[in-house]
Amino acid sequence: MRTPLMTLACALAIGATLLTPAQAAAPVRSATPAQAAAPEPAAAPVRAAGSSGACGQGELCLWPRADYGGRRTAYELSGTDIESCVPLGGTAGALSLANRTGRPVTTYQSAECAETGEFETYPGGGTWLPESSYRVRAFKIWER
Repeated sequence: MRTPLMTLACALAIGATLLTPAQAAAPVRSATPAQAAAPEPAAAPVRAAGSSGACGQGELCLWPRADYGGRRTAYELSGTDIESCVPLGGTAGALSLANRTGRPVTTYQSAECAETGEFETYPGGGTWLPESSYRVRAFKIWER
């Protein structure tokens, strides 16, 4: 027959092996009876960098400033010709993007999609780019 002290020691040993190193190193706080009875606050949902919900599934979203700053412009497949060069309006271009189209997207430094300047292709499964190494002035959406 186990004593309550031995049972407690076994439970503590088992619980300690399930803790992460950060949890094990965290200070122990004692709670008042009122705090112990209060429900834990709900945790905020974890979001990917830049995924503030501002770029929906099936969209290519572009922002004029780094870290998804400024007014977002979104493009969908229904309004964009596949494998055609789409120049961005104005001279500002884009410095950050999210590709949620489900298709590869190539961004270009050139407004004519010329490969003489910088260009990069991003997969369509959910790519978030907080800061491009060049100002994006055009893009192409490709067949899979």
